[in-house]
Order: sequence, then structure tokens, then C-alpha cells
Amino acid sequence: MKTLDAAYIAIGAALITIGSWISIPTTVPFTMQTFAVFLVLMLLGGLRGTLSIVVYILLGMVGVPVFSGFNGGLGVILGKTGGYIVGFVLTGILYGLFVKLLGEKRAVQLTALVIGLAACYAVGTVWFIYIYLRDIGAVAYMTVLSWCVFPFIVPDLLKLGLACVIAKRVKPVIKG
Repeated sequence: MKTLDAAYIAIGAALITIGSWISIPTTVPFTMQTFAVFLVLMLLGGLRGTLSIVVYILLGMVGVPVFSGFNGGLGVILGKTGGYIVGFVLTGILYGLFVKLLGEKRAVQLTALVIGLAACYAVGTVWFIYIYLRDIGAVAYMTVLSWCVFPFIVPDLLKLGLACVIAKRVKPVIKG
């Protein structure tokens, strides 16, 4: 790995951190974190983008306050919303695979990010149900979807569109 790669990965992790701090608190906070994940993946590619996500999560796990609400620590990942954060890694992996197999065409990138977002929702929702069941009791699947997925679909798609516009303008000036 080159020094330039490490610098881009660190900058990507910082962008995701800043995105997570821009937050509207709800059961699962509305943040610009998904926007930052989309942007980082489109700007840095699958490998460096996914490594940025992993660095972001590791920083948070050791207590650096990188998560929404300036929170950090393993408790955030092990809490009800931790599965959505971990699900970003799956988004990055899927993005990287799609782009590697099908090329960096905008339609491929968008499709990969939408599928990655759906996978993130799936991982996060399963984790949310598990933690909720353990801590509080049974909850209907549709109830959890109404809390944790349905309200986020349109905003996340808007964030994806915004990330595409910005990535198109910024990508040409990124070296390596």
C-alpha cells in the first residue's frame, strides 16, 4: 500500500465521521453518514472506500467519538443501531465487486450502491431485532421496518443522488 492510499483512506474515514456528526436524532438517527459512505466509495473505489469504512468503525470501537451524537465505543456497535454501521462494510464490498466486474459506469455504481444500501438495511434490521428482542422483548418485523428502514429510503436515495453529483465533479482531480 502506498502512502497516498493510506492518506486517502484516512480522509475517507474522516469524511464518514463528519457525515455521522450531522444528525437528526430519532430511533435510528438521520445522518449524512450514508451520503459520506456513498461519496467515499465513488471517489476512492471499492477497496480504498471499504478500508475507509473499516477504519471509521475501528476508530469508533476503540472509543474515538466518530459515531452520530459524537459517540464512540464498542457499546455503539453492540447496541441496537450497530448493525447498520457494520452493514456499511457490506455496502463497500458489494460496490467493489460490482465495479470490478462491470466497470465504473455511473449506472453500475448506482446499482451497486442501491444494492449495498439494501444489504446494509438487512444487516442492520436483523441486528436491531436481535438486540430489541434480547433487551426488551418481541417486536414485529414490520414495526422495525417502519422505525428503521422505511423513513430512510427516500432520504438515502436523495443522498445517493447528491453523492453522484459531487463525485462526478471531484473524481477527476483525485490522483491515483
